[in-house]
Amino acid sequence: MEPATAGYVIEAGMSRFTVRAFAGGLLSGLGHNPVIAIPDFSGEARWNPDVPEKAALRLRIRAASLSVQNDVSEKDRREMQRVMLEEVLEVATYPEIVFESAVVSKNSNGRLDIEGSLTLHGVTRRERLPAQVAVMGDTLRAFGDFTIRQTDYRIKLASVAGGVLKLKDELKFNYDFVARRKME
Repeated sequence: MEPATAGYVIEAGMSRFTVRAFAGGLLSGLGHNPVIAIPDFSGEARWNPDVPEKAALRLRIRAASLSVQNDVSEKDRREMQRVMLEEVLEVATYPEIVFESAVVSKNSNGRLDIEGSLTLHGVTRRERLPAQVAVMGDTLRAFGDFTIRQTDYRIKLASVAGGVLKLKDELKFNYDFVARRKME
């Protein structure tokens, strides 16, 4: 008899979730690649190590919580933050980002490929999140990274300093989720 699939709740305070944007334009050589923290998110996972294809993941992110982490002046940080929230993500119109898995499979290197729907900026697309998963007692940990293109989600590419610093289309997400088993 196979073990039951367990439910887990992601603990954002113990997890780490960031996104890195990459600079283009005239100042790209100065290393202005913004790192953005994603602090306000919640999620649930279902996991059975013997039957990984029965795994599931659902994440909800409060878009307005994203915050620039770079070591820049407070004035620059405020401007980057304003552009990101108001002009790029348009959080007043699109307050939430959601990922919901549809298919989970084990790949050739022993990691999971979690495929599902990512809804961002009013657009829903299929994305793949590769993940390494480990369980110790009642704690599940999943970590990995994935890349999306902003234009796939009809997101306007950010530009500051009169267009001298522009961001490239690619965004790289990095996550390390810690989840506690739900007592059912």
